[in-house]
Amino acid sequence: MTAPTTTDSEYDDTPAVPDEGGRAQPARYGVLALAVMVVVGLLLGYAGGLLTPRLTRPGDASVEAGFARDMTSHHAQAVEMSLIAYRSATLPEVRQIAVDIATGQQGEIGAMQTWLREWDLSPTGSQPPMSWMSDGATVKDGLMPGMATPAQMTALRDAQGIEVDRQFLTLMYAHHLGGIHMIDAALGETDNDEVLRVAKTMKATQQSELNNLRQLQAQAAKG
Repeated sequence: MTAPTTTDSEYDDTPAVPDEGGRAQPARYGVLALAVMVVVGLLLGYAGGLLTPRLTRPGDASVEAGFARDMTSHHAQAVEMSLIAYRSATLPEVRQIAVDIATGQQGEIGAMQTWLREWDLSPTGSQPPMSWMSDGATVKDGLMPGMATPAQMTALRDAQGIEVDRQFLTLMYAHHLGGIHMIDAALGETDNDEVLRVAKTMKATQQSELNNLRQLQAQAAKG
């Protein structure tokens, strides 16, 4: 008896996207394919982190360790929000930027976690979140700058139709602003070449995405 076969479409439960003529077109990526892309991004990030110079090793309470730990948590929420948006948003452009954010930030998580391992430091550490920032930034209600609240995350998961797009764009815009604030603090206080390089790349990427998010907010408002 021959075992039943499966096709890629059986794994892709994302909605089809209509083209300009009104015909339904398949989404650019299936959920399974996006999951694979996120994992690949993480592995590439790990590989990049392995190239970090080992001449000096930041300590447990260092700016570098605090930034790596806190930005990992910050990025993790962005990845989660992006996966929700990719699965449920209605505008193709929103789904695409969700792919870009999820894969890009997962790769950066891989790099930062590799730093911590190479520095012989715990992924969590003994210092409170944000204690590495000298500008007095604090965690509010357990959240770092720009992060969505549990209630906002629940609302995003439960949203339907264009409301998914609108909520995601609003939350991610605030998330990027908070992330850039954290990045600027690290740039102002570290002299680690690899941390500086990655942080500058993060900032440039998020600033570019802020412009795109703003444009998409105007588009979603009309929908």
